[in-house]
Parts: sequence; structure tokens; C-alpha cells
Amino acid sequence: MADGVFVEDPAIIVDEIAIMTRMGSASRQIEVASFAEVVAKYRPLKHIQAPGTIEGGDVLRIGKTLFIGLSSRTNQSGAEQMSDFVRPLGYDVKISEVRGCLHFKTGCSYIGNNTVLVNPHWVDVAAFKGFTLVEVSDDEPFGANAILIGDTVLHPTGFPVTSKRLTSLGFKLRLIDISELMKAEAGLTCMSQIFSG
Repeated sequence: MADGVFVEDPAIIVDEIAIMTRMGSASRQIEVASFAEVVAKYRPLKHIQAPGTIEGGDVLRIGKTLFIGLSSRTNQSGAEQMSDFVRPLGYDVKISEVRGCLHFKTGCSYIGNNTVLVNPHWVDVAAFKGFTLVEVSDDEPFGANAILIGDTVLHPTGFPVTSKRLTSLGFKLRLIDISELMKAEAGLTCMSQIFSG
């Protein structure tokens, strides 16, 4: 499982359930079964069925809203199945388009304080009506992938203009070097599954 380090993609975990994805890359679909064995210890499981495809990198959760990006890895059927699982649990779902990058969260991240860090060239920012948007520098297109933990924003090294923009707005940053993994278009979220047990 050459891409097994990217643990974000096989499951989408919310407070009540875990949705086991059907990945858009056929070579990665084998990852879901082994990941499900672990996740089943923490949440009841639901499963995306063919012809649906969805990957965790295309789902951004902000509170009780899930933003799903349609991409080369996530299709309309996958997004609709995901919506059917979470809407009865009180979640709102907003579907958006991804353009120019692999996953939705390559182009956007929630960083707290009602703020989304975004590359507007890669994701449709209309989905984020009501949020404050902080755009990455045009010279740093991959700088929009970050993780909020507590009051700290984990942000990859190598994006000094975007990092400075965030600190100037009062965000507390912790820079993480993932330069080798970024060669595979990986971001910090790609290697993370963060949820309360």
C-alpha cells in the first residue's frame, strides 16, 4: 500500500459515525478494509458503494457543516451518499468544485475564528459565504493546507508569505516540515485523522 501513509482518505469520521470511503484511485481501495478494522473500535461504520467515490481529502468539516469537493477522486454519487449518511445526524452539506489540484483540502482549510485559508484558483470560494477568507500568496499555491488543533494552526514550512500573512492576523502558527511528502502533493491533513475518542 504505497499511499497508505495518507490516512485521511479511507475514512471520514464525524462525532457519531465513520464513513468508509470508496476511493477514486482503484489502487488505493484495498486500504479501506484494514483501516475499517481500526476505526470500528471508535465509531459505527457506514460504507460508500459503487458507483460512488469519495476520499477524505475532499471533505472539510467546519462544525456541523461538511464541505465536499467534487474532484478527480470524488464524484457526485459519493457526495450524495455521504450527504445521506450525515444529514439525519444534523449536518449540513455543501458541495463545491475542485479545479487544478488533487483534493479539496489541498486548496482550503479551516483555521479557526470563522476563517478559511484558501487558494481561490483551486476551490470555489462561493461555498464559504459568511466566512472570512485568507488567501494564500499566488506564489505559494500549496500553502492552503493546514490543521487547527486547539488554538494553534499547524502549517507546512516553505510558504513564508502565507505564514507571515497568518501571523499578522493573529493566528498562532507551528511550522512543520513535510517537504518530502509534498513531492507527492501531500499536505498536513493527508497524514492525519483527528477525532475525539
